[in-house]
Amino acid sequence: MNLRVKQKIPLKIKRMGINGEGIGFYKRTLVFVPGALKGEDIFCQITRVKANFAQGRLLVINKKSKFRIKPQCPIYEECGGCQIMHLRYDKQLEFKEDLLRQALKKFKPQGYEAYDIRPTIGMNEPKYYRAKLQFQTRRIGGVTKAGLFQEGSHRLVDIKDCLVQDELTQKIVNYACQLLDKYSIPIYDERRSAGIRTIMVRKAQATKQVQLIFVTSKAVNLAPVINELTADFSEIKTVAVNFNASKSSSIYGDRTEILWGTDTIAEEVLGYSFSLSPRAFYQLNPTQTQVLYSQALKALDAHENDELIDAYCGVGTIGFAFAEKVKSVRGMDIIPEAIADAKENARHMGFDKTHYETGKAEDIIPKWYKEGYRATALIVDPPRTGLDNKLLEVINRYQPEKMVYVSCNVSTLARDLVKLTRSYDVVYIQSVDMFPHTARTEAVVKLIKRQKDLS
Repeated sequence: MNLRVKQKIPLKIKRMGINGEGIGFYKRTLVFVPGALKGEDIFCQITRVKANFAQGRLLVINKKSKFRIKPQCPIYEECGGCQIMHLRYDKQLEFKEDLLRQALKKFKPQGYEAYDIRPTIGMNEPKYYRAKLQFQTRRIGGVTKAGLFQEGSHRLVDIKDCLVQDELTQKIVNYACQLLDKYSIPIYDERRSAGIRTIMVRKAQATKQVQLIFVTSKAVNLAPVINELTADFSEIKTVAVNFNASKSSSIYGDRTEILWGTDTIAEEVLGYSFSLSPRAFYQLNPTQTQVLYSQALKALDAHENDELIDAYCGVGTIGFAFAEKVKSVRGMDIIPEAIADAKENARHMGFDKTHYETGKAEDIIPKWYKEGYRATALIVDPPRTGLDNKLLEVINRYQPEKMVYVSCNVSTLARDLVKLTRSYDVVYIQSVDMFPHTARTEAVVKLIKRQKDLS
């Protein structure tokens, strides 16, 4: 390798990588430069050299992309929560389609060259779309700050007006920080002090109801903070505390208690309503969730005799979209509170052909099959880590006739398709932009069981 740290080089950006960075070649060495766009000629300084690639810091743009725009967020470069706000939005959508193609080319699932990859469905107004925030808290110079850690560091970026965060949730977290100072509530510090370490605020788009979680490493008296918050924001319906005394990077601990208000808030999607407890998973972008679930509904093409498994079911939201169209819906999730919500939501909506259990899909599905159950359809919506290897083995063993994979990580999706395409054909992949201005996208994959060749 002909590069060294601090060396300054010219570079032509050939494409963009999975984290939104520009990629070029310097004497056959791959160089990654955050902030650079495809087609640009730049001057950068090498910050890191590895065996087969290098990383650089953008210094000068000698030839700008015609699709480069000025980010509207004043802390865009400092925060790092968004990666491609400097790229025109229509080109962001094209980039996300290309992300899928890059991942497929890397992992090479069977027949990937011929996959029908459909244009990314974007937002009409890609601002203030995040209905949930999880901000870390630290007391800096005697003042409580809430925000995100700068990438690769433990330096907290104070966020007061996020361009992609719901405006009400932002106002509430700002005020919560003021009250934590007013009442001298202890704030967590890695080195010496214990107290509040994270604040979660979530708003239901349909009802405008809000819930909060204060994550703390020790018991603190939040009563005066709660009194003022709930007096000033009538939208707040739930305030909870979660206890996490670990030194790990995990946001939540195992124990959550409701301190004030109701156990859940009400949300709606595709015309049905459901309840969300504080720890239960739900999509961050309610507007695009309507689009995503509509695409999942379309892709599965469910019929009245279908027996459907909704793996990673959460509070049951995707499965409920099928509940009146199929013979039965069964779901599982590892979070007990989510399963409790799913059962209550099904009861509330009058769905009597649903069944939910707490546990891992790879354990529960074989148990159901031993009991005589047979699924004809499967929908999976896993976390960013993708499907567990044991679950992939279970799917290939039992092979429901049709399947929909809802993915939030194109890399783990492409990896999992390598094993799934042993039994299934990919009909199409529909990308949905759930996270504008970031290098992440969501995808809905329609799969059907491959017919055996009897010739």
